[in-house]
Amino acid sequence: MRSDLPSSVVMSAPTERTRVTNGRNLLPGLDGRTYWARRVREVMALHISDLGGADVCSEAEKSVVRRISVLTIEMEKLEQRFATAAPDHISHPDLDMYQRGANTLRRLLDMTGLQRRSRDITPTLDQYMSGGNQ
Repeated sequence: MRSDLPSSVVMSAPTERTRVTNGRNLLPGLDGRTYWARRVREVMALHISDLGGADVCSEAEKSVVRRISVLTIEMEKLEQRFATAAPDHISHPDLDMYQRGANTLRRLLDMTGLQRRSRDITPTLDQYMSGGNQ
C-alpha cells in the first residue's frame, strides 16, 4: 500500500473489493446473463483486446471502454428501431439521440486512440528453451 495517500483512497485487498471492481459483475445487482450485459462484456473485451489487453490498459482506459461499450449497445438498439420502422416513420427525437450518441461515441473512441495496438507475443528465452510458446 502507498503510505502517501489517505487511507480512504488506498486500494483495499482483493478480498475486500466489490464484485464490480474485481470484474465479477458488470453492475451491482445486474443479472449478467441478459443479452444487454453479455453484449456489453463482449464489446468491452473486443476494445480491451484492441488496446493490447487488460494487463496494459489503465483503469481510465477501462472506464472509457465501458462507456464506449454501453453507447455502442444503445446505438445498436436505435439502429434496430430504424431498420424495422415503417418508411418515413423515424422520429426526430430518436434521430437526434442517435446523432448525439454517435458524436459522443466518436469522442470516447478518440480518447482510446481509435487504433489497434499490437501485443508482443515473442516468447521469452525460458519459454523458447522449454519448447513452450506462451
